[in-house]
Amino acid sequence: MRLTVLCGWLLCWAGGQAWAGAQQYEPLAASVQAALHAAVSDRAAPEPKFDSIEDKINWLTEMSRRLEKRIPDRQARLELLKTVRYEAQRAGLDPQMVLGLIQVESGFRKYSVSSAGARGLMQVMPFWVKLIGNKDSNLFHLRTNLRFGCTIMRHYLDLEKGDLFRALGRYNGSLGRPEYPDMVRATWEKQWAWGPRVIQAATRPATH
Repeated sequence: MRLTVLCGWLLCWAGGQAWAGAQQYEPLAASVQAALHAAVSDRAAPEPKFDSIEDKINWLTEMSRRLEKRIPDRQARLELLKTVRYEAQRAGLDPQMVLGLIQVESGFRKYSVSSAGARGLMQVMPFWVKLIGNKDSNLFHLRTNLRFGCTIMRHYLDLEKGDLFRALGRYNGSLGRPEYPDMVRATWEKQWAWGPRVIQAATRPATH
């Protein structure tokens, strides 16, 4: 099974294809619906948190480098990265996990639409707009899509009491199946891992 999942991941990565799914509609309690609506409605300026200026420069520089082949425009990359980090932190999610999820769901294609109708970077299903958004919610808008996607992922994590495997399954509409959660985790760890050792490896001078 692990070999099959790994082969599938490699084929997906090599071909630049996405593993888009579809969140399933489930009736929400009025209190939950109100809370989620409030969560996606706040329009505060996206200022992600960093431990220091050095940490900010290191993170943005390294993540931008990793994303360069997929998004050649530097300003577009930085806008995406800062918004991902802000919205992930706001929802209590790991920004690196969210980057892995985006890569698997849409391959970082802003206007991606799945066969089920899921839209944008985080492949959000349109029914969420009716449930928790408003008439101006455009799922192809960068920040709107990331705001909805991170809020929905947080909702599923809360629903599953912090179980990331099951929350990812709900997000993709494949609850109980290992392929999607395994693929997101593999992409997160192989493509977007971040920490002191990664910084050191990225900045260490080449040896001859």
